[in-house]
Amino acid sequence: MITSLPIPRFPAGQPLVLLLLLGLVLAASGCSMIYPESAKAKLPKADYVPANHVGDAVLPARLRRVVLMPLAGGEAAPAESCAALDAIVIESLQRMNRFEVVPLSREACRTHFGVEELSSVMPLPTDFMAVLKRDYAADAVLFVDVTVYHAYIPLSVGLRAKLALIGEDRLVWSFDNLYSTDDPLVAASASRYLQGREPVILPAELETVTLESPERFATYAISSMFTTLPPVKAVAGAVVAATATDSRKAARVH
Repeated sequence: MITSLPIPRFPAGQPLVLLLLLGLVLAASGCSMIYPESAKAKLPKADYVPANHVGDAVLPARLRRVVLMPLAGGEAAPAESCAALDAIVIESLQRMNRFEVVPLSREACRTHFGVEELSSVMPLPTDFMAVLKRDYAADAVLFVDVTVYHAYIPLSVGLRAKLALIGEDRLVWSFDNLYSTDDPLVAASASRYLQGREPVILPAELETVTLESPERFATYAISSMFTTLPPVKAVAGAVVAATATDSRKAARVH
């Protein structure tokens, strides 16, 4: 037999206050929370390290100036999303300080080669390398492709990249990896990255802000990818790398 539950009795004036407090608690708990408090303490402390990449032990000494192609999305990502991420790719690569970065704009790519983007797996124009060498004095070219772009929870970003020497027809570095917030290690690493990048965000908001924002999550993934680039060659205890001045100049090119 089903019996009714006893109806609680409140002193005069209290029911409305209690109901309002209950509503606030429920609203807060339902506000797109990624992890309950009990789970946050269990998030992995180690950083995610992508493993699917190969490259030289160190960058060739002659590799000083690299043309960065526009981010290529093909059928995997909308053109507007890739265009919005171009600046993030440029900034993230320049932060690595491996070489001088010369970003090729989509307009310049269309002017030179008739299309706004060229992926690392597309047939290249016959004069492609010659044009980059002639017009940009480039030692190498870097392609970055989006292979997966899922902008809804769980977020996923697949990235493929190839750094090719001009004149030697060989790859110095290649990368192919999928980042997904379904992986607790990736999710935790992305949140910690954002905390260091945007410290004004409250720690309690990190999971929500990072793991629900495709652009922020892609920023983490792109930065993580570039950490796997080969280091520059050490000379007499010093590191040979592009100077900050070179990077600022490169940012203004095209």
